Amino acid sequence: MTSKTPSTPSISPRDWLSTAKVLSEALPYMRRYAGRTVVVKYGGHAMGDERLAALFAADMVLLKQVGIHPVVVHGGGPQIGEMLKKLQIQSEFIDGLRVTDKATVEVVEMVLAGAINKQIVSAIQAAGGQAVGLCGKDGNLIQARKLEHRQKTDSNIEKVLDLGFVGEPMKVNTEVLRVFNDTKFIPVIAPVGIGEDGQTYNINADTAAGAIAGALNASRLLMLTDVSGVLDKDKKLIDELTLADVDRLIREGTISGGMIPKVETCVQAVEGGVDAAVILDGRGEHAVLLEIFTEHGAGTLIRRG
Repeated sequence: MTSKTPSTPSISPRDWLSTAKVLSEALPYMRRYAGRTVVVKYGGHAMGDERLAALFAADMVLLKQVGIHPVVVHGGGPQIGEMLKKLQIQSEFIDGLRVTDKATVEVVEMVLAGAINKQIVSAIQAAGGQAVGLCGKDGNLIQARKLEHRQKTDSNIEKVLDLGFVGEPMKVNTEVLRVFNDTKFIPVIAPVGIGEDGQTYNINADTAAGAIAGALNASRLLMLTDVSGVLDKDKKLIDELTLADVDRLIREGTISGGMIPKVETCVQAVEGGVDAAVILDGRGEHAVLLEIFTEHGAGTLIRRG
């Protein structure tokens, strides 16, 4: 037995028992997910908080160490906005999507595939893991096409809006990502896609994560957001929803606003082959571990039925 040094904190038997209980509860879930893929969409305020970013990186390392294959897909809207402002490039949003001209898409690629991507890679490596930064252009990982965004006018007539170089995934080259399953490396993906003509496209990070999760037949798609999950009309968290529940709650207006596209992304991922998708609050400490390794989870789980 090693002797205590003055700097070693005193740990009571109760603390040891609590730790043992946590490990005991987590073990069956570690076995369940071993060898499976978990796609994590990382964004929101958690990305801008150094402490939470370090905890997130440590959680990804732990997943990899227990035999799970984490794939991180990150956003970076606020950081893009800051850089556009510095460069005095005007930018506007339509229905939550950034209108992306040629100058803007160059900044998007620079910020997402450059600074932000490498910050996350560095954080994972600082936590003791190994990571590789990618964007959708690498190895034709995310093959995209121009997004046709439709909007209804006051007279209920649908029109197609030109958002510039905003794209949507057509195909995900899963071979690029499966290579990492037999290695120690965690792929970290910036949602920048490439068209058939070589054009660069800005892709919504939620959409990219959903497409990647579906293509990989992932066990889980975890959507880290700035809310606790889907709330009912009394603003209480809904623990679990089926696809039929989601459709009903949207029609009733319980799911509304910015939550609709997130939920729809989860639905599409589940329909595309993901076992279940979860919307959870990324601002909570160890949110990913709580969702995967505990019985109660940490957000709203969406499954087929």
